[in-house]
Amino acid sequence: MEHRLEKIKKQLHSQSYKLTPQREATVLVLLENEEDHLSAEDVYLLVKEKAPEIGLATVYRTLELLSELKVVDKINFGDGVSRYDLRKEGAQHFHHHLVCVECGSVEEIEDDLLDDVERIVESDWGFKVKDHRLTFHGICRTCQTKTKATVSS
Repeated sequence: MEHRLEKIKKQLHSQSYKLTPQREATVLVLLENEEDHLSAEDVYLLVKEKAPEIGLATVYRTLELLSELKVVDKINFGDGVSRYDLRKEGAQHFHHHLVCVECGSVEEIEDDLLDDVERIVESDWGFKVKDHRLTFHGICRTCQTKTKATVSS
């Protein structure tokens, strides 16, 4: 985690930003909860435990800055809540998600499934792709298994 924090600090410095104590607390919360797809409010509540003096507006500004610098990706799974996801170290693109419409679980797909699609978009439409997002909405294995068990009973 210290290594990732140092890389993020360098990324901020390269864009003429400092890793203030408030920003560091926010980044640490994101690193510690990397699998959770936290909302700004979630991040704020966890940051408050580390730095009680920090305000919600500061957390929002920090998350927006980290999003602009591509340290985090701002995502919405269709529930009207923006969530923040740390970009994987060295990742060229945002990773993909599987969102269960029954239980709300979110799984990540690390493989870049859209290389061929990007090439087609660039060659056929002359559009230079910088990034992409792909979210599948459906029913996870666990919910499918529960449904089968209920139907069989």
